[in-house]
Amino acid sequence: SCTPVTARQKLKKFFPVLNWLPKYRWKEWLVHDLVSGLCTGLVATLQGLAFALLAEVPVGYGLYSSFFPILTYFFLGTSRHIAVGPFPVICLMVGQVVLAMAPDEKFIITNSTESNGTMIDYEARDAARVVISSTLSFLIGIIQLILGVFQFGFVVRYLGDPLVRGFTTAAAVQVLISQVKLILNVPSTNYSGILSMVYTTMDIFANIGKTNFADLTAGLITLVLCLGVKDLNERFKHILRIPVPIEVIVAIVATGISYGVNLEENYNAAIVKNVPSGFIPPVAPDVSLFSQMIVPAFSIGILAYALAVSLGKVYAIKYNYEIDGNQEFIAFGVSNIFSGCFSCFCATTALSRSAVQESTGGKTQIAGLLTAVVVMISLLSIGTYLEPLQKSVLAAIVISNLKGMFWQVVDVPRLWRQSKWDTAIWLFTCFASLLLDIDLGLLVGIIFGLFTVFLRVQYPSYNSLGNIPGTDIYKDIEKYKNVEEPEGIKIVRFSSAIFYGNVDTLKDGVKSIVGFDAVRVFTKRTKAQQKINKLLKKKKMSANENEIRRDSYTDEDSEMDDDLDEAENKETNDIMLQIDWNAELPVSVSVPLVTIHSLIFDFGQVIFLDVVAVDTLKGIYKEFQRIDVEVYIAGCDDKVFGQLESCGFFQDTIKPGICFLTIHDAVLHIQKQKKRPCSNVLLDMV
Repeated sequence: SCTPVTARQKLKKFFPVLNWLPKYRWKEWLVHDLVSGLCTGLVATLQGLAFALLAEVPVGYGLYSSFFPILTYFFLGTSRHIAVGPFPVICLMVGQVVLAMAPDEKFIITNSTESNGTMIDYEARDAARVVISSTLSFLIGIIQLILGVFQFGFVVRYLGDPLVRGFTTAAAVQVLISQVKLILNVPSTNYSGILSMVYTTMDIFANIGKTNFADLTAGLITLVLCLGVKDLNERFKHILRIPVPIEVIVAIVATGISYGVNLEENYNAAIVKNVPSGFIPPVAPDVSLFSQMIVPAFSIGILAYALAVSLGKVYAIKYNYEIDGNQEFIAFGVSNIFSGCFSCFCATTALSRSAVQESTGGKTQIAGLLTAVVVMISLLSIGTYLEPLQKSVLAAIVISNLKGMFWQVVDVPRLWRQSKWDTAIWLFTCFASLLLDIDLGLLVGIIFGLFTVFLRVQYPSYNSLGNIPGTDIYKDIEKYKNVEEPEGIKIVRFSSAIFYGNVDTLKDGVKSIVGFDAVRVFTKRTKAQQKINKLLKKKKMSANENEIRRDSYTDEDSEMDDDLDEAENKETNDIMLQIDWNAELPVSVSVPLVTIHSLIFDFGQVIFLDVVAVDTLKGIYKEFQRIDVEVYIAGCDDKVFGQLESCGFFQDTIKPGICFLTIHDAVLHIQKQKKRPCSNVLLDMV
């Protein structure tokens, strides 16, 4: 039914900005977002120019691609911290499509004045490549929007962490080779397809004697400076409030040197030359090209979404909020459709820009909006001053941003110790992407990953178990009659291996069986705790060792409760209280009912765990532990127990003593150890 409340909820779901913008703390957050937006905007300007080289379009169009996607994501995105715009791997994949559809050979002018009688019509070539890249962005946006509307956000589950990291490592190698060509400024044919990386490398070595030393010197100096200063920024981030914008500094200095010495004329250095000033009018995509790019568009769209959501989840967990996977599909779909009409290439998020935005104090996407303002200023006035900048400097900036991806090779020894299958997926995807076309390498990696899953697991299912009275047998309570659940205990059986593709099913199953969301319970209890602390401090509530009691409750107090929702958790005197969370609380917070004190996982049918599964189990354990629900594991065989150990499950507060040979052993232990009801929680309120 359509009611005003339902319509308002739907509107807020489609436009998440309506949820967080009215709650924005202008006095507290605006300065942080302003500083973050300025710093990220400077980095985005340089990276936009640099990443356009990977997309095989004129560098100025990188500025458009760093500007337009931010505008729509501000209204539609659910992540508060990611910086939207170009990303090297995605730009490389776009460049592969552009080169395949518009190679130099299509734009040769015969009977020219060149020594070999041929010349490339660069103006026509660049115009055609811009049309291809923007049309590709438009098609990617359509695919992402359709997948989001039909709730296909789950597809990212099948892009597991080992697969994505293996693929991005291979893509980083390809990006490196493509940029080395620009740093050396040697002639080379633009290859695409199978073994293109091998052919490009052979061309570089064949023509290495034609290296331009002006470009090589500028590129090497830029690379050393960027890597060195970025390392210092990381090491001293606890001291430096704002990281040193080395990319911006190097670009400004290099531009001044190039202009003063006239490197293009005197040393034949390759420079940017043309940076557009102002905006270009929107252009309709060339729909006739859709049939030629539908396959790469699908793979680029999925990977771009996966990279953005993966990074978004990292920040969401760190700052205790949630992102909606399906809404992210819609947000990036609309962003790519919109930006595709303004000659932009595909947008996702860049790790380095997002790190700058977060580390400089960015709180919301207002920082992203301010980033767009900085890029806009560059487009309108500053961009033309960067025309003398050498392309080798931009290439070095691109390479310096790949450091994190190259360091992913250290995953291999760790993965080998933890999971041989994950190691195989990482290596297979990496080498397939290096030797095959990058799109084909990703597809082959996905197929191989699914094949390993097919070999290891069956269809996942979960159920709640109960005890057959008078026995030590536990069966599904929905399939067997006269089965009783032990009081205060839930027993969950997951009849499958647990891996990156079904950890969400495990978490959903636990929520379904226990009847509440542990994270939501903790959040609500924390809010109630903060309100009680406030009331105790204001002497509007009395407390003793047995209870806490609200002295009075008026309409004025109700308004104060609403104000407390937005209040910070300030320091108060230590108060040791017992709160019955399942009873009526003296504050206006609805805390979900928790009727259990223990949760048992039956691992009798779990044949293996991967790294992601172990991390998920650690998260579940900590989520339930902090609401005073103990978690146990029963029926875990030696192999699975060894995987838990090798993946670092037993550490901190998680001890091997939570594992039992049988479910009945775990139940008897719980009944013996439990001395008080689960709802009486001793809290140290600070």
